[in-house]
Amino acid sequence: MTHTTRTAPAAAAAPRTGRPRTAPGHRRPRRRPAPYLFVLPALLLFAVFRLYPIGSSFLLSLHRTVGGTEAFVGGGNYTRLLHDPLFRTALGNTAVILVVQVPVMLALATGLAVALNSRLLRGRGVLRLGFFLPVVTGLVAYGIVFSVLLNKDHGLVNSLLARVGAGPVPWLTDPLWAKVSLGLALTWHYTGYNAVILLARLQSVPAELYDAAAVDGAGRWSAFRHVTLPGLRPALLLTAVLSTIGTLQLFDEPYVLTGGGPDNATLTLGVYLYQNAFTFYDFGYASAIAYALTVLIAILGLVQFRVLGEKE
Repeated sequence: MTHTTRTAPAAAAAPRTGRPRTAPGHRRPRRRPAPYLFVLPALLLFAVFRLYPIGSSFLLSLHRTVGGTEAFVGGGNYTRLLHDPLFRTALGNTAVILVVQVPVMLALATGLAVALNSRLLRGRGVLRLGFFLPVVTGLVAYGIVFSVLLNKDHGLVNSLLARVGAGPVPWLTDPLWAKVSLGLALTWHYTGYNAVILLARLQSVPAELYDAAAVDGAGRWSAFRHVTLPGLRPALLLTAVLSTIGTLQLFDEPYVLTGGGPDNATLTLGVYLYQNAFTFYDFGYASAIAYALTVLIAILGLVQFRVLGEKE
């Protein structure tokens, strides 16, 4: 008697769908609202205190205050910038500070960083702290201190010059010396800050590069040129961009030291913007100045990235 074995019918193939199959035991991660709820307060604050003022300022730049009411002028405020002699004066003064003071400050900061990185220097920690401390001082506070020190009649600087037979220098009352005074104040305040940034980058340059340069017969200047400066390029780019932005927005120092004078010699874009907004109450024109300043910062930043950025 023959027995036949019956096999179970094959399972029907699962219908194919457009959704990808998940591996057994693995579930798709579900999107949970909790992370978005944590981010939501920051987004709301950014929208209220950043995006809204930016948009409102742009709309304000399209209006002009006439008789206490806002009148729509379109691009009239931006056209006015092109024919405003005071705006050109403020732009020229800011450009002079940018072209003269910033390179001098960065050169001093580079030399200071190299000196503070030397192993032969004793008490480096104390010296680093001492050179960094000026940036901790409040802008208004150190501006007042410099206005007292540089006072023509009772300032300490002119008193010391009188002891060596030099005449009193009109630091804050002469157009040329007022610019020099402003440059000295800015250099004192920001050189140490930039030096610390450059020092942090300098400490990451491998010592083997200097050893290889010494084996090749390179002197100190040659090693500085071919090893130190290329190693400092990213930090130099950062400090140059930050210094450019700070200079174009310069307000506290000239406002406290000279108020933009004498004879508009220290009138910067920041001071001129403030005057239009809170002295003449022409908020539309002040907003146009702010947007022109933003475009200028963006252009100079791109140029600096092109010049100082890494080469392909």
